[in-house]
Amino acid sequence: MANGILKVEDMLKNYKDAVHEKDVEKFLAAYADDVYIYDCWENWECKGISLWRQNVVGWFNELNEGGYLLNVDFNDVAILENNDVAFVHCAVKYAAFKDNVEEKIRQMTNRFTFGLKKVNESWLIVHEHSSVPLNPDPGKGNFK
Repeated sequence: MANGILKVEDMLKNYKDAVHEKDVEKFLAAYADDVYIYDCWENWECKGISLWRQNVVGWFNELNEGGYLLNVDFNDVAILENNDVAFVHCAVKYAAFKDNVEEKIRQMTNRFTFGLKKVNESWLIVHEHSSVPLNPDPGKGNFK
Protein backbone atom coordinates (compact mmCIF):
# COMPACT_ATOMS: atom_id res chain seq x y z
CA MET A 1 0.00 0.00 0.00
CA ALA A 2 1.36 3.40 -0.95
CA ASN A 3 2.00 5.94 1.81
CA GLY A 4 1.76 9.00 -0.44
CA ILE A 5 5.46 9.86 -0.22
CA LEU A 6 6.10 10.10 -3.93
CA LYS A 7 9.26 12.23 -3.83
CA VAL A 8 12.16 12.08 -1.41
CA GLU A 9 11.41 15.70 -0.53
CA ASP A 10 7.91 14.57 0.52
CA MET A 11 9.51 12.37 3.18
CA LEU A 12 11.27 15.40 4.68
CA LYS A 13 8.03 17.41 4.68
CA ASN A 14 6.13 14.50 6.24
CA TYR A 15 8.79 14.24 8.99
CA LYS A 16 8.65 17.97 9.69
CA ASP A 17 4.84 18.16 9.72
CA ALA A 18 4.33 14.97 11.76
CA VAL A 19 6.76 16.12 14.47
CA HIS A 20 5.12 19.55 14.69
CA GLU A 21 1.66 17.92 14.85
CA LYS A 22 2.92 15.15 17.18
CA ASP A 23 1.12 12.69 14.91
CA VAL A 24 2.57 9.22 15.53
CA GLU A 25 0.78 7.49 12.65
CA LYS A 26 1.74 10.15 10.12
CA PHE A 27 5.34 10.04 11.32
CA LEU A 28 5.60 6.25 11.18
CA ALA A 29 3.92 6.05 7.75
CA ALA A 30 7.29 6.99 6.24
CA TYR A 31 9.11 4.00 7.79
CA ALA A 32 9.40 0.42 6.55
CA ASP A 33 8.34 -2.35 8.93
CA ASP A 34 11.92 -3.65 9.03
CA VAL A 35 13.51 -0.23 9.56
CA TYR A 36 16.91 -0.13 11.26
CA ILE A 37 17.71 3.01 13.24
CA TYR A 38 20.76 4.35 15.04
CA ASP A 39 19.50 7.15 17.28
CA CYS A 40 21.04 9.60 19.74
CA TRP A 41 18.50 9.00 22.53
CA GLU A 42 17.62 6.18 24.92
CA ASN A 43 17.47 3.11 22.67
CA TRP A 44 20.42 4.02 20.52
CA GLU A 45 19.55 1.16 18.16
CA CYS A 46 16.05 0.20 16.99
CA LYS A 47 15.34 -2.85 14.89
CA GLY A 48 11.85 -2.80 13.43
CA ILE A 49 8.89 -0.50 13.46
CA SER A 50 7.41 -1.73 16.77
CA LEU A 51 10.42 -0.64 18.84
CA TRP A 52 10.64 2.60 16.86
CA ARG A 53 6.92 3.18 17.53
CA GLN A 54 7.57 2.91 21.29
CA ASN A 55 10.32 5.54 21.05
CA VAL A 56 8.20 7.90 18.95
CA VAL A 57 5.16 7.54 21.23
CA GLY A 58 7.36 8.31 24.25
CA TRP A 59 8.92 11.31 22.48
CA PHE A 60 5.57 12.80 21.43
CA ASN A 61 4.03 12.11 24.87
CA GLU A 62 6.89 14.01 26.54
CA LEU A 63 6.28 16.93 24.19
CA ASN A 64 2.55 16.87 24.96
CA GLU A 65 3.07 16.61 28.73
CA GLY A 66 5.47 19.55 28.67
CA GLY A 67 3.19 21.63 26.46
CA TYR A 68 5.91 21.89 23.79
CA LEU A 69 5.64 22.50 20.09
CA LEU A 70 8.64 21.34 18.13
CA ASN A 71 9.64 22.93 14.84
CA VAL A 72 11.95 21.00 12.55
CA ASP A 73 14.18 22.53 9.90
CA PHE A 74 16.36 20.62 7.45
CA ASN A 75 19.62 22.28 6.46
CA ASP A 76 22.44 21.32 4.10
CA VAL A 77 20.22 18.67 2.50
CA ALA A 78 21.89 16.40 -0.05
CA ILE A 79 19.82 13.81 -1.91
CA LEU A 80 21.14 10.99 -4.06
CA GLU A 81 18.50 8.81 -5.67
CA ASN A 82 17.85 6.40 -8.46
CA ASN A 83 14.63 4.60 -9.36
CA ASP A 84 14.44 2.39 -6.26
CA VAL A 85 16.92 3.64 -3.64
CA ALA A 86 17.71 7.05 -2.18
CA PHE A 87 20.04 8.50 0.42
CA VAL A 88 19.64 11.80 2.22
CA HIS A 89 22.09 13.48 4.54
CA CYS A 90 21.38 16.73 6.31
CA ALA A 91 21.44 18.70 9.52
CA VAL A 92 18.14 18.64 11.39
CA LYS A 93 17.42 21.52 13.76
CA TYR A 94 14.79 20.99 16.44
CA ALA A 95 13.46 24.16 18.11
CA ALA A 96 11.10 23.87 21.09
CA PHE A 97 8.41 26.43 21.90
CA LYS A 98 6.03 26.40 24.87
CA ASP A 99 2.26 26.92 24.68
CA ASN A 100 2.30 28.65 21.29
CA VAL A 101 4.61 31.38 22.59
CA GLU A 102 6.94 32.63 19.87
CA GLU A 103 9.95 32.66 22.16
CA LYS A 104 12.18 29.65 21.56
CA ILE A 105 12.93 27.69 24.74
CA ARG A 106 15.73 25.53 23.37
CA GLN A 107 17.10 24.08 20.20
CA MET A 108 19.54 21.45 19.04
CA THR A 109 20.89 20.23 15.74
CA ASN A 110 21.56 16.59 14.86
CA ARG A 111 23.21 15.13 11.79
CA PHE A 112 21.01 12.65 9.92
CA THR A 113 21.39 10.10 7.17
CA PHE A 114 18.29 8.43 5.76
CA GLY A 115 18.31 5.39 3.49
CA LEU A 116 15.07 4.96 1.54
CA LYS A 117 13.64 2.40 -0.82
CA LYS A 118 10.68 2.71 -3.14
CA VAL A 119 7.75 0.43 -2.33
CA ASN A 120 4.56 0.61 -4.41
CA GLU A 121 5.68 3.95 -5.87
CA SER A 122 6.24 5.52 -2.42
CA TRP A 123 9.47 6.11 -0.53
CA LEU A 124 9.98 4.37 2.81
CA ILE A 125 12.81 4.90 5.28
CA VAL A 126 14.65 1.61 5.75
CA HIS A 127 17.65 3.03 7.62
CA GLU A 128 18.10 6.15 9.71
CA HIS A 129 21.20 7.30 11.52
CA SER A 130 21.31 10.37 13.73
CA SER A 131 24.41 11.64 15.44
CA VAL A 132 26.01 14.64 17.07
CA PRO A 133 29.65 15.60 17.00
CA LEU A 134 31.45 15.00 20.28
CA ASN A 135 33.70 17.46 22.01
CA PRO A 136 36.54 15.14 23.08
CA ASP A 137 37.65 17.22 26.06
CA PRO A 138 34.52 16.89 28.21
CA GLY A 139 33.23 13.96 26.16
CA LYS A 140 29.85 15.62 25.58
CA GLY A 141 27.78 16.09 22.45
CA ASN A 142 27.84 19.37 20.58
CA PHE A 143 24.15 19.92 19.89
CA LYS A 144 24.62 23.52 18.61
